[in-house]
Amino acid sequence: MAPEPFTLHVPDAEIADLRDRLARTRWPDAAPGEPWSAGADVAWVQELVAYWRDGFDWRAAEARLNAFPQFKVPLGGIGLHYLHVPGQGPAPMPLLLSHGWPGSVFEFTDIIPRLTDPARFGGDPADAFTVVAPSLPGYGLSFAPGQRRFGPPEAADLFAGLMTDVLGYRRFGAQGGDWGAFITGSLAHRHPGRMIGVHFNLLSGLVGSALRRDDPVPEEREYLEQLAEWDRDSRAYAVLQGTRPQTPAFALTDSPAGLAAWIAEKFQAWADGGVDAVPRDAMLADIALYWFTGTIGPSFWLYYARQHGALPIPAGATVGVPAGHAVFPREILRPPRVVAERVFTDLRHWTVMERGGHFAALEQPEALARDIQDFFRPLR
Repeated sequence: MAPEPFTLHVPDAEIADLRDRLARTRWPDAAPGEPWSAGADVAWVQELVAYWRDGFDWRAAEARLNAFPQFKVPLGGIGLHYLHVPGQGPAPMPLLLSHGWPGSVFEFTDIIPRLTDPARFGGDPADAFTVVAPSLPGYGLSFAPGQRRFGPPEAADLFAGLMTDVLGYRRFGAQGGDWGAFITGSLAHRHPGRMIGVHFNLLSGLVGSALRRDDPVPEEREYLEQLAEWDRDSRAYAVLQGTRPQTPAFALTDSPAGLAAWIAEKFQAWADGGVDAVPRDAMLADIALYWFTGTIGPSFWLYYARQHGALPIPAGATVGVPAGHAVFPREILRPPRVVAERVFTDLRHWTVMERGGHFAALEQPEALARDIQDFFRPLR
């Protein structure tokens, strides 16, 4: 299990092929109604694709990621890719950062320096972390054709092995949103003795079994209304990816414009401010990594595994690891604290953020980093 240094470099021929495919895009007719009301807006995606073809600098994106120490290690039957960035402080705490869908380790390029070197941003060096940020199995650089697939509990076991068996951290903190939250919650349930604490910027998928639908308190009633709206208007992608992940993989692996539309629509729906909340180059770095690695199909497997496999925290189970939650106002779903406390019995930190949405590390890296520091400070 010896890690090997890794540098990202996409061959020139693959970049040229992408530009050729983008130039030959066959565009759909625009649906009637307001832009984005029926899905990705055709005119906006056309502009994004034109910029991706003629303006976006993939080599600059590569350089941003390659500025961090990266490694690959054979673990759990796959080649696991991860960033391992030493902290600059007197006693940096090891912190596992887990991304989600449709994300990648590119999400963390702004937040990692704030966590590893807080003094550089006017903070206290005593708050420094040593950050380990893996590419989720099946995503980006943690994928090879034909490899085994992972659900959230199996991914949690894989990351526990990375942190303890490979890197030698007997105990560590963990943070995540989206699937990263599922993995972080599963770590706390399955490996509590290894965890210093767990911090989330999404809790909805972890605490649903604790809802009291028959006799809800007022906060639960509001959340149940959120869930009903989500099921009615926004859940179709998750049902498709969780029941027939192979079928959309054909189209999205073959069409870069289709891939861009599929992912950008989620930025529009989930970010605080839509697609304008995230720099276009940051969004395209994420999309392009899916394209060059051919991993949009494998990335769907977590949805399939969640639909057909074990919950990250079994129904009725509780977690006693110290926990914290940053509640961003435009997050997809925002369960109330009273529900979260039925699962996380030591929920000692709950921050309602002023702004931000689902892509917190991209949208609000300073605010998220500060909240992570505040939560873990008493646990050091």
